[in-house]
Amino acid sequence: MESAAPQMSSPPAGDPRFVAAFYQPTSGWTVAAESTTREPVDYAVAAMIQTVRSRGQAPLVEIWGPAEGGDDWRHIETIRARSGRVASHAEHHSERPEQQPVRSARDERLRDRRHQVLTAALAAAGLTDLHPEDDLAITELVDATEESTIRRIAHWLSAANGEAGEAGEAGEV
Repeated sequence: MESAAPQMSSPPAGDPRFVAAFYQPTSGWTVAAESTTREPVDYAVAAMIQTVRSRGQAPLVEIWGPAEGGDDWRHIETIRARSGRVASHAEHHSERPEQQPVRSARDERLRDRRHQVLTAALAAAGLTDLHPEDDLAITELVDATEESTIRRIAHWLSAANGEAGEAGEAGEV
C-alpha cells in the first residue's frame, strides 16, 4: 500500500504572494520560488520539476497564493510529478549526431531563448510535468521555427489560458 504524500502543515511565512514549495524527504518543505504574480512561479516550477526528475526523483510541489481580497493565503495546487529521468537537449542531440548542426554561440543562445519562451508558455498554460517526448517536440519546433513565430505561439497559449481562467471564474463553460 502506497503511503500518502505529505502536505504542508501551514501556509508559507509572510504576506500572501504566489509561492511554490518543494518537498524533499530529507529536509521537508522548502520555498523554491515566489513572486507577486503567478507566471514566474509556474515557470520556475516547470524548470525545477525537470531538474528533480533528471535526478530520477518524483517531485512534490505545493503552490500557494493570495486568497480573494489578497489578505490571506489559499492553497492553489499540489503537483505530484512522476519520477524518471528526463533526457537533456544535449542527450537528445547526441542520439542523432548526424543531424546536429554546428551553431555559433549566438545562435545557440537564441535557440535556448526560443526554447525557454515556449517552455514558459506551456508552464503558464499548466503543463509543468513534460514527458521526454514533449521536450523532444519542443526542441524540434524550436529548431524549425523563428523566434517571432515561437513568441506568437506563446502568446496564443497565454491568451487561451487567460480566457479559460476568465471563463472559469465567471462560471461559464
